[in-house]
Amino acid sequence: VTETIISLKDDVYPVEAKLHYVTFAKENVIKAWTEIRHMEKKPVTITQYASNMLYFESPRYVLTEFSGDWAKEVQMSSQDLKFGKKIIDTKLGSRAAMHAYPFFEIGLGAPASENTGDVLMGTIGWTGNYRFTFEVDNAGNLRVISGINPYASAYELKPNEWFVTPEFIFTLSNQGTGKASRDIHDWARNYQIKDGKGDRLTLLNNWESTGFNFNEKKLEELMKEAKHLGVDMFLLDDGWFANKYPRQNDKAGLGDWEVTHDKLPNGIPHLVQVAKDAGVKFGIWIEPEMISEDSDLYREHPDWALTIPGRKPVRSRNQLVLDFSRKEVVDGIFGQISAVLDNANIEYVKWDMNRSLMDVFSVMTKDQGRVMYDYVLGLYDFLDRMVNRYPDLLIEGCSGGGGRFDAGMLYYTPQIWCSDNSDAIDRLRIQYGTSFGYPVSAMGAHVSAVPNHQTGRITPLHTRGVVAMSGTFGYELDLLKLTEEEKDEVRSQIGEFRKYAPLIQNGRYYRLTDPFKSEVCAWEIVG
Repeated sequence: VTETIISLKDDVYPVEAKLHYVTFAKENVIKAWTEIRHMEKKPVTITQYASNMLYFESPRYVLTEFSGDWAKEVQMSSQDLKFGKKIIDTKLGSRAAMHAYPFFEIGLGAPASENTGDVLMGTIGWTGNYRFTFEVDNAGNLRVISGINPYASAYELKPNEWFVTPEFIFTLSNQGTGKASRDIHDWARNYQIKDGKGDRLTLLNNWESTGFNFNEKKLEELMKEAKHLGVDMFLLDDGWFANKYPRQNDKAGLGDWEVTHDKLPNGIPHLVQVAKDAGVKFGIWIEPEMISEDSDLYREHPDWALTIPGRKPVRSRNQLVLDFSRKEVVDGIFGQISAVLDNANIEYVKWDMNRSLMDVFSVMTKDQGRVMYDYVLGLYDFLDRMVNRYPDLLIEGCSGGGGRFDAGMLYYTPQIWCSDNSDAIDRLRIQYGTSFGYPVSAMGAHVSAVPNHQTGRITPLHTRGVVAMSGTFGYELDLLKLTEEEKDEVRSQIGEFRKYAPLIQNGRYYRLTDPFKSEVCAWEIVG
């Protein structure tokens, strides 16, 4: 691994920039970013601050972009780039998959092919607004400019303060998209993903069984049944917290991270002990960046929510977003979450984020242009504290499904839930699209009940298992409703996954067919 730094200075103004290039020769990957500083006497506002620019000369440029919506993530479309600009961006702050994913590929000279041709593949390590600009100039050459989306983000830079852009990660393949993907996968497992080559745990999520309606007895039954079937982990999903405004639905409780005494009178440590006695690990769902107006926290600190003074707040899923650009907000929520994790041997956390960022206004600064940037740094600060305080804790990212599937989050959360749509047939396309930018070991994929709650489709349990095995693997169904024959098949599936898990999670992934074009979906993993 080699780093090259190019230092630039303006001839007239006291402004300098450093262009960083880190090359990973074995993986054929480069990551690049920019640092900007000035020595003026007063602050300078920067309005454009790309991470990198690449320049290509080719007779043809064919862009493939990845877009979608909730439950329809990672759809693919291609187009020729002609004179002018094509922009892929998001201004949503989170839930980027409701619009466009933060990675792309370009066929140079011809459309991108799986096994032949020159292909550029790129992504950005940033869990916030981004922008990719593809500009074909008057000479027929292509500029690829990548970085933070500067929309509503004019940043006031103080004298001698360095502004650091996110990393742009890219590879160039002369053997098609297959090799480009495998190179990115190898780089991600070796360098970017936390514990990128570690084991992934099979789990059972209680949500399909109970929703918000559960108690200790019900959870104890599910944990015991989980062990009988052979899963490693039991995950307690939404609905376990808050007392004055208990989390009985999605309208209350967010921000009050204490166990609901009426529902779970013996607390989380008791559930952890029951799980241990049953022979399974215990995990828990959290949504730390959110706040409900029906909560003690909101009544005590209404200014902690992102809202615009004088306007009614924009609600989504009946909740508001906490202002993570403020250290005291991050400190307060981290204190609550760590109090839960400190008192019980919780080994898995599902980190959710169920809405976009709107009303982006912080009451603590006059420089509103820095709020979006500082929000992401606050998020990373929180996650950094988590992984340092609990180094063995496995965190799964989620944002209404795959809305936050990016290289920035993977640095802290080695697996990310691909989609809330767990229909096996739809998942073939969703996981196929995801595989262009991210390895199988990062794809959260589970077997769900049928008829599927998203599509109503009835798919054989065997098919659902095969699709979910091309991911982290787990179950989102009520085990207590399974027949004995189905339980035997679940045990068989878990045994099969464990047998091949090292190969699935660390092998090289080959796409054999395109499920967007073919009725057959096939893939191969090579050790």
